Amino acid sequence: MYMGESDHSLDSKGRLIIPSRFKDGLGDKIIITKAFDRCLYIYDLAAWEDFVSRLNKLPANTDQTRKLRRHFIGGAAEVEIDKQGRALIPAKLREFARITKDIVLTGTGSNIELWSKEVRDASEAEPEDINAIAEDLFKGGYEI
Repeated sequence: MYMGESDHSLDSKGRLIIPSRFKDGLGDKIIITKAFDRCLYIYDLAAWEDFVSRLNKLPANTDQTRKLRRHFIGGAAEVEIDKQGRALIPAKLREFARITKDIVLTGTGSNIELWSKEVRDASEAEPEDINAIAEDLFKGGYEI
């Protein structure tokens, strides 16, 4: 499980040094894909296969399913982590997430979110918003 948050920066070649607390669970190869909210998701191979399996269970005859698959699967890249613990973030994905240098990594359970620090700071929810979100989910029958 991935949790916690770390501020980092990319080097001049667009490489990220994976923090040690995340590196152990990721292995030598990771999947990086477009996510929601102009961030990227980082998956280890097992979590990625699980995610794709769930996407593939959605009905293929709907426009929404096809768009989701294109976004997540079509927008994905397999990336190797080098011996120094660095991963090259593909230019297209950096562009999508508006990443230039300063980034935030956020562990969210089965994956890691990779954010431009600027985008993350602008989109971070206020405590009042979190309360409202929780109330809405609880009304729908969800529990934490």
